[in-house]
Amino acid sequence: MTTSLDPLVTDPAEDLRPPASTPALAIDSGGETLLGLLHIPAGPGPHPIVIILHGFPGNERNFDLAQAFRRAGYAALVFHYRGSWGVGGSWSWGHVLEDVGRVLAAVRDRSLVAAHRLDPDRLCLIGHSLGGFAALMSAAADPSVAAVAAVAGFDLSVVDRAGRADPAAREAYIDMFDGELLPLRGTSGKALVTEIEAAGQAWALTGLAASLTNRPVLLVGAGEDHIVTPVEVHHRPLVDAYLAHPENRLEHHVLPADHALSGQRVQLTRLLLSFLDRHLRPVR
Repeated sequence: MTTSLDPLVTDPAEDLRPPASTPALAIDSGGETLLGLLHIPAGPGPHPIVIILHGFPGNERNFDLAQAFRRAGYAALVFHYRGSWGVGGSWSWGHVLEDVGRVLAAVRDRSLVAAHRLDPDRLCLIGHSLGGFAALMSAAADPSVAAVAAVAGFDLSVVDRAGRADPAAREAYIDMFDGELLPLRGTSGKALVTEIEAAGQAWALTGLAASLTNRPVLLVGAGEDHIVTPVEVHHRPLVDAYLAHPENRLEHHVLPADHALSGQRVQLTRLLLSFLDRHLRPVR
């Protein structure tokens, strides 16, 4: 039974059993062990699943969202990709996509579903920045993902187009990526740009609209982000591509905030919870 309790400010009832818990998960991907933290709600479930994908390099990991989602009745998983934040292996954009695929498979494993009272038929990917790119790409490749959201999503194909048009822009992206490598291993700004160029427009998020048009999609732009994901470059073209499909189930917003949505975390959380409640409908 749903209640009027506000999950942003209200803990679950103390008599709910089993109680909420936060087990660590270890998930194999490419011979390395991804490190994750699963936020399991109180109560018998089965609980819808939200996988939260952090960006590059992952300074903002959105644990505030995971906690709010748990209080609202969603099991929320946050994890690190290969080559990041102490996880073995090397970082690459391709590894990120492979890792998301492995995590999707892991949360549907029967033993994990049973142990943690999960509902793999109600699963949403939510990503920030590069995580938004990975969320949309992964959902397009996996029709069983029920819903997907990108927050200040970074369209890697923008780097390819900009670099081909202007060598100075290419060098600027190399420098930008080089400046964020401290928590990462096994890569460089040049290697990351070269990988994007090899993928080319296969990584254009606008090309995914047809694959996702029959599923709920939420796009949230950061209106005060003028450097990493300016809305006129990374958000509005994607919105237009989805709206070109008459059967789209798109919801889109632009919040007046920086790339990390630093000053709009409560509003962001409410937008995401509203989206989840309309499409995954937990019992709480």
